[in-house]
Amino acid sequence: PAETKERLDQIEKRKASGRTYDHIFIRHWDTWKDGRRSHLFVMPAAGGKAVDVMHDMDADTPSKPFGGPEEIAFPPDGKGVIFTARNVGEEEPWSTDFDLYFAPVDGSEPPKCLTEKNEAWDTTPVFSPDGKTLGYLAMARPGYEADRFRIILRRWPGTQERILTEDWDRSPSFFCFSADGKTIYATASNTGQESLFAIDVQTGAVRTLVKEGSISSPGVAADRIIYGMNNMRNPVEIYSVRPNGVDVRKVTQVNSEKVSAARTGEYEQFSFAGWNDETVYCYVVKPVDFDPGRKYPVAFLIHGGPQGSFGNTFHYRWNPQAYAGAGYAAVMVDFHGSTGYGQAFTDSIRGDWGGKPLVDLQKGLAAALERYPWMDGEKVGALGASFGGYMINWIEGNWPDRFRCLVNHDGNLCERMAYYDTEELWFPEWDHLGTPWDNPEGYEKHNPVNFVKSWKTPMLVIHGGQDFRVADTQGLGTFNALQRRGIPSKLLYFPDESHWVQKPANSVLWHETVLAWLDQWLK
Repeated sequence: PAETKERLDQIEKRKASGRTYDHIFIRHWDTWKDGRRSHLFVMPAAGGKAVDVMHDMDADTPSKPFGGPEEIAFPPDGKGVIFTARNVGEEEPWSTDFDLYFAPVDGSEPPKCLTEKNEAWDTTPVFSPDGKTLGYLAMARPGYEADRFRIILRRWPGTQERILTEDWDRSPSFFCFSADGKTIYATASNTGQESLFAIDVQTGAVRTLVKEGSISSPGVAADRIIYGMNNMRNPVEIYSVRPNGVDVRKVTQVNSEKVSAARTGEYEQFSFAGWNDETVYCYVVKPVDFDPGRKYPVAFLIHGGPQGSFGNTFHYRWNPQAYAGAGYAAVMVDFHGSTGYGQAFTDSIRGDWGGKPLVDLQKGLAAALERYPWMDGEKVGALGASFGGYMINWIEGNWPDRFRCLVNHDGNLCERMAYYDTEELWFPEWDHLGTPWDNPEGYEKHNPVNFVKSWKTPMLVIHGGQDFRVADTQGLGTFNALQRRGIPSKLLYFPDESHWVQKPANSVLWHETVLAWLDQWLK
């Protein structure tokens, strides 16, 4: 808009660089706030004027930093648009109250909130083919970003709603309707996979169509379902399957030549008795050119979140094949708090960051070493990012004699201070049961900084200067503590990276540095 350009031009002409803020959420993920919002504009497909249908809403659509077109839907009549936004004013840093709004495409009326009764997360609007049903995803607990999404069906137009998946203990991430509107196809994290499911719109009965791999973006084409799929040995390709789950076909071969030329390690999943003897799952990736007569060092990978999962997926960040290709066995435990094993399992980490997960990691590594005698239990290094980085610091002080070396990427050193220097306050307030002034014990009982005196294991510390989720002072403080205590350590600092290392050259440097560190201590 012209007024935005005019304001930016005025700022550009100023010689001073300072900014003044009068409420928090001054930065988010990797970006400082400058007063601008991302608004939804609509214009006719044939051309014409673009209309800001959000009017003066102090909110972003798509939501930042990761929202996309899945947060927007047009009814079949094209007269309006549904969008997702968090319009909560100064409560934004501690609120997960995303709502669905309806606005006429001509902007003649201000947006109307459709989900104001639910103070938790509402998102992903999808219309049935006949336009008579609006489906969307909704959480039930305000302030909890890892709550279970339920599929809600709302009569359209109208207000009558019902929960379709109340009894399904999985959290769908994406869904679409079948051509006749009688079935919903949904993806959800599922025991270390991201599976594809079919859900009966009338009864809510769930069938698994494709279990293995990481399924994404299902859609309907003729008499088949089209979707993306990847796994630990293959980047994403497009596949199709019949609605009854049979006759899976690979549609594209975009990466086939490169995959054939790459040497990758075989992988498998097993379960063991973790904390309280509850079932916990673990993935193992064998070294490339595996020889059962040899002994191999171990890269013990700890996922972030903590409400997350390594899963059966292929990605250029934290890909276990990078370690398999360098001659390591990769071991990955989905500890208590991980997703895809039921909501109670995910919820169990609340208030217990250093408790159940550490027990699971200890038992999981022991189970892997017993199950795979070709792993060298004397040559094990642990690596983690985000919560995994926190866990590396926690391990340093609470499991100090197990590993020959550690790698901490963007992990917290001090949970108390992390509350004050992060941006999304809803996260620590939920996981640590309140603020640090109302519940100091919740931040202190599993706080790595309180155990620095027990540190002894060599550690590589990695941090990004634009990481506003875990501020770089956490990584710098970790490195200070290591150096002051005389513990062999290195710091790899990326001034231009956020919580993730995304630039290709930086990613290469990251992997070269990490693998060199492992080789130094494990080979």
